[in-house]
Amino acid sequence: MCLSAVVAGCAGPAGPAQPKPVQAGTGATPAAGAPAADRAAGRPPAAAPLPGLARQEEESSREAAARQEAVSRAALETAQRWGLERPPLKAPPRPATRVALAPAQGVKMKDGRPPVVFRVPTEDKVVFLTVDDGYEKDPQFSKMAEELGVPISAFVSDYLARDNYGYFRDLHHQGVEINNHTINHRNLKILDYETQRGEICNQQDQLEQQIGTRPRLFRPPYGEYNDDTLRAAGSCGVQAVPLWNEEAFPDHMEWRYDDRKLHPGDIILTHFRGTDIWKATMPDLLRKVLNDVTAAGFALGRLDDYL
Repeated sequence: MCLSAVVAGCAGPAGPAQPKPVQAGTGATPAAGAPAADRAAGRPPAAAPLPGLARQEEESSREAAARQEAVSRAALETAQRWGLERPPLKAPPRPATRVALAPAQGVKMKDGRPPVVFRVPTEDKVVFLTVDDGYEKDPQFSKMAEELGVPISAFVSDYLARDNYGYFRDLHHQGVEINNHTINHRNLKILDYETQRGEICNQQDQLEQQIGTRPRLFRPPYGEYNDDTLRAAGSCGVQAVPLWNEEAFPDHMEWRYDDRKLHPGDIILTHFRGTDIWKATMPDLLRKVLNDVTAAGFALGRLDDYL
């Protein structure tokens, strides 16, 4: 009787239908969108990206590109306004620590003395513009440097700056370090130790009073120095004595080395001069330097960030 019931299909109410296992090689079709690896591991299929999120990312990318284009366009317009052939190259980020100096070509060191540096040891494709004395105080020069973001280090003599230290305070506020170039711009090499110390240390005091910071860097006038110079400079807080590799003028560059090329870490010297001496303005000078440096594939960096 039971057998008859089974055959007749009346063996009682049927339970829930059970899924049939899919056997390999049967050609069974997987559920739509479920990767085979997920199905084999019993994982649910991954959710598809939200269309709204994709649109937001695309819009954000377009906005970033538009901002970058606007920055580049503004840089080009500023460069053209100042008569440059193209915008200056952007300097590498400021080093986290200043370079460690060791005796090498371009660096002279002696125990107990601040190092003398002609070329900063760096692999960055960067050179440094330094401006000496303080005779010409051209507001257009400082405006041009600020608008173009040109980093400069100044080395100031008191006898030329004292009639308008405000000009150098303004430069300092826009990021120019004001460093020591002595009180009276004398050839230190022919002076005794105490006289040299007065020239250097009195200018340290004067610049601290006038600018608000005590200089770390010192450059001897004419590049002339001896051991007494370095000893005197070290006694009043000087940490390095940068000299130079090239000297810039409004119409040419003078080179220390025969290859007549810029090298990473080179220091360029120029001066606060005007039309009565150069027959050109300081913006003319800066334009020449920037065009030459950029054409050579270099950026200008701030010397005080490296030394």
